Amino acid sequence: MATTLPLERHDPTAPPARYRWLQEHEPVSRVVGADGLPAWLVTSHDLVAAGLADPRLGLTPPGVPVDERASLFRDGPAHTRLRRLVARAFTPRRVAELAPRIEALADEHVAAFVTAADEGPADLVDLVAGPLAVGSLGLLLGVALEDHPRFRVLVDDALRADPSDHALLAEAERAWGALMGFTSELVAGARERPADDLLSALVGIRDADDGRLDDGELVALVTALLAAGVITIRGGLAVGVVHLLREDALAAFASRSDTTEVVEELVRRAGVEVFPRWAQADLELGGVAIAAGEKVLLRLEAANHDPARFADPEALCPGRPGPHLGFGRGPHHCLGAALARVELAAALTALSRRAPGLRLAVPVEEIPWHRSEVDSGPTMLMLHT
Repeated sequence: MATTLPLERHDPTAPPARYRWLQEHEPVSRVVGADGLPAWLVTSHDLVAAGLADPRLGLTPPGVPVDERASLFRDGPAHTRLRRLVARAFTPRRVAELAPRIEALADEHVAAFVTAADEGPADLVDLVAGPLAVGSLGLLLGVALEDHPRFRVLVDDALRADPSDHALLAEAERAWGALMGFTSELVAGARERPADDLLSALVGIRDADDGRLDDGELVALVTALLAAGVITIRGGLAVGVVHLLREDALAAFASRSDTTEVVEELVRRAGVEVFPRWAQADLELGGVAIAAGEKVLLRLEAANHDPARFADPEALCPGRPGPHLGFGRGPHHCLGAALARVELAAALTALSRRAPGLRLAVPVEEIPWHRSEVDSGPTMLMLHT
């Protein structure tokens, strides 16, 4: 009988225990998804990495039409063209130039959080993780600071989708429309008043072979960047703080010489997932035959906790050899990985310096948690100073 998702968790910060058995005995396993439909669940590190790089596993079922502007769900040459164009503007150098401003923004939000927490438990997600994610993206794109509150409300509303709740899904669709409308305004503004920011660079990109991004592509691409950036940092920072507090390691973070390696370990242990894949043709993965049209779930969380790849995977071990899959791999590797690393390091440094005595207001088991197909993290993280 096929395993039914979601799998039971005894600890919200750790992967389901069932992953370990599957990795040892059935790394490509037939399951019934949360939507009630069959799928293949891939849990071993090597097979997840192989699947992420396999062009026969696409982001949409074969034969299903994709909006040409939907950059997030395109594969093959269309996605390669967009990726090549965007990579010319979305560079680590550009992020590095923004690092001091992101660090100042993180310190500002952490200072406000500490002031609130001195009076009683305060929510890290609401006061630091959410606004830092939105603010950093605003700095990168060139969104005026006064627009950030509206920006954040639109992103939060758009991400509040629950496929099992039609009322909430309808609200989310309306919010996505509003967010894309806001992004359209940004694109128009960048065309009229170009500046030294990512959005203006994207608007101005032209390539002899790849042409240029049209407005539809720009709006879809920037909206996708906004959503992915908020998901990654809002969940990743909250989960990372929980891990560091449980390890009694937050207070020493800023004074460590290996903060970069600590951040990599926290990304490895975070719960962000990639979108499901669909077999575009018959293929074999780990000796298992997968038919064209079948759904494949490549689980990053399982891969990043595979004991065949990482010794003692539940432990925090900065400097582990070899890369993790926290930002994916292959043609859809996270474009914002460099930005996410800067944000996480900046926020954790500010927390370490301003609130070394930070502690959880409730036991880990009582932290309210959100999990979707691609997103995982506390909806609220109440902390004492």
